[in-house]
Amino acid sequence: MSDKPTPSHPPTPVDDQSILDTDPLSLAQAELATLQAKSAELADQFLRAKAEAENARRRAEDEISKARKFAVESFAESLLPVTDSLEASLLIKDATPEQIREGAQATLRQLSAALERNKVIAINPPAGEKFDPHKHQAISMVPADQEANTVVSVLQKGYTIAERVLRPALVTVAAPK
Repeated sequence: MSDKPTPSHPPTPVDDQSILDTDPLSLAQAELATLQAKSAELADQFLRAKAEAENARRRAEDEISKARKFAVESFAESLLPVTDSLEASLLIKDATPEQIREGAQATLRQLSAALERNKVIAINPPAGEKFDPHKHQAISMVPADQEANTVVSVLQKGYTIAERVLRPALVTVAAPK
C-alpha cells in the first residue's frame, strides 16, 4: 500500500469545453436553436400543404365547371337531330296531313330517345296507380270506381332527370267514396 495522502480537493477540469457542455444556458440555447429550426421546417411544410390544398380545390372547381359545361354540350348535341328534322319538315311546302303526322311522330321519337339518353325519363302513371306526392301533383279529386287516392288520369306527363323529379305529373285522383 501506498503511504501517499489522498488529495482533499476536487479534480480540476481537463478543458473549458466540459464546463460549457454542462452549462444550463448553453444547453437551453442549443435546444432553442434546434426547436427554431424544427419550427421553421414545420412552417414551411404547412405553407406547402396549404398551397397544395388550394391548388387541389381550384383544380376540383375547374373539373366541376368543365363537367357541367360538357354535360350541357352533350345534351344539346343529342337534340340537334330533332332540330334538323323540324327544319326539314318546314321546307316541305305541299306536305299532306299524313306526311306531317308521320314526320311529327318520327321527330317525337327522336326527342324521346335524346331525353332518355340524357336520363330524362317520363312520369306517366297508369290509371289505378297509387298517388305518390313525390312524383305526382294532384289537380283535382274526382269520383271514380277505383280505390281512393289512386291516379284516375294524367293531364300532363312529369319527368325525372337522373332519378330526381324535374316536373311532377299532373294527375286527377280518385276521391274517397
